[in-house]
Amino acid sequence: MNDQTEVLYNASCPICGREVEHYAKLSTEADVPVEYHDLGDAEKLARWNVSAEEAAKRFHVRKGGQTYAGLPAFIVLWRDIPRTRWLARLFSLPGVHWIACKIYDHIAAPLLYAMHRRREARN
Repeated sequence: MNDQTEVLYNASCPICGREVEHYAKLSTEADVPVEYHDLGDAEKLARWNVSAEEAAKRFHVRKGGQTYAGLPAFIVLWRDIPRTRWLARLFSLPGVHWIACKIYDHIAAPLLYAMHRRREARN
C-alpha cells in the first residue's frame, strides 16, 4: 500500500493556491514527501476518481490508499508536516472537529466554490 501523501486542490482559486503553496513550502522544508496535484491537470485528476466539480468543491488528500475530503483531508496533511501537527491535534478534538466540519462544509467550502464558479463564468 502506498503511504505517499497526495493533495488534490484547485490552483485557480487564489485562496486555495496560496494555502497549498504554504503547505508545499513547509513540507519541502521538513523533507516530507507530499505530491500536490492541481485539479486543472486532467491526467492527474483522472487518477483520483473524483470529478473536477467535486474536486473544486472540497479539498482532497489521499494517503494509504484512502481518499479524504474536507476537514479530514486537512487533518491528514497537517499530521504529516511537523509545523502543522498541532493543528491536526486541535481539529481532531471531538467538539472542535464537529464544529470545524460544520463550518467548512456549510460555509467555507460553499463560499470558495461559489467564488470559483464566478471566476469560471468570467473566463
